[in-house]
Amino acid sequence: MMGFSCQHRSASLRIFLVSVVLLLTAPAGRCHCYKRIFSFGDSIIDTGNFARSGPIMEYPFGMTYFHHPTGRISDGRVLVDFYAQALQLPLIPPNLPEKDTGLFPTGANFAVYGSTAMPPEYYRRWNHDVRACYLGVQMGWFKQMLQRIAPWDGAKRQILSESLIVLGEIGGNDYNFWFAARRPREQAGQFIPDIVATIGSAAQELIGMGAKAILIPNNFPIGCVPTYLSGYRSGNRADYDEHGCLRWFNDFSQRHNRALRGEVDRLRAQHPGVKLIYADYYGAAMEFVKDPHRWILF
Repeated sequence: MMGFSCQHRSASLRIFLVSVVLLLTAPAGRCHCYKRIFSFGDSIIDTGNFARSGPIMEYPFGMTYFHHPTGRISDGRVLVDFYAQALQLPLIPPNLPEKDTGLFPTGANFAVYGSTAMPPEYYRRWNHDVRACYLGVQMGWFKQMLQRIAPWDGAKRQILSESLIVLGEIGGNDYNFWFAARRPREQAGQFIPDIVATIGSAAQELIGMGAKAILIPNNFPIGCVPTYLSGYRSGNRADYDEHGCLRWFNDFSQRHNRALRGEVDRLRAQHPGVKLIYADYYGAAMEFVKDPHRWILF
């Protein structure tokens, strides 16, 4: 068994949790199209993996929906919970600790709070210290789990062909850690091609293993996040858009999202028999920013 060795520095961002309209209105939400969900990512969908090493098993975590802490980085549900409920599946359990888990008949969650797309060694070339779990580790857990529950290749492919893969959101923390460290923000753009390529490579590998449906979310409008608004407060009104969000950081998120959309389109062209869903978390979150009273956020 691969041990849990992922460490994490305090994360700087979590926002707007109900972007699930993306799947609730999809045809898949009205049928029994998928038997399982396998998910990868960060705190947006972590259902308890980080809780194995983090002090989050106390209020306010879990207080609204479950009425007790569950290991989620939320007072209630996280996005993958809404996906499961929309698909009429049980809530997806965390993968860890593997020794305590069964055969995951309805899927498993490999997401970990604070995870990045790129490994720590990637950032050492810029003397940037990142100590976080990353997508490659989660993919390793997934392969190990799949080998345990389906030792034969045919069985693996059958399981994946009947499953929805949620690949992210991942990559946001790669940028969050850089900006939180007050590194030159213009240099963060150099990470975009590698982060997007890493996400695409993971999707390609999952397709090769037999996946037929992969949901790939984009990044949130980080310029609207309180941590950024306070950390990068400006006296220049031109730095803000009409909603009070920081233009530069939202433009940066859109740069990442355009590159990711291009990667998804490339994969679609290569694999016409695979459903690749580009999930617009950015657009969904902006709906809350534009009209918070409509969504009862205040």
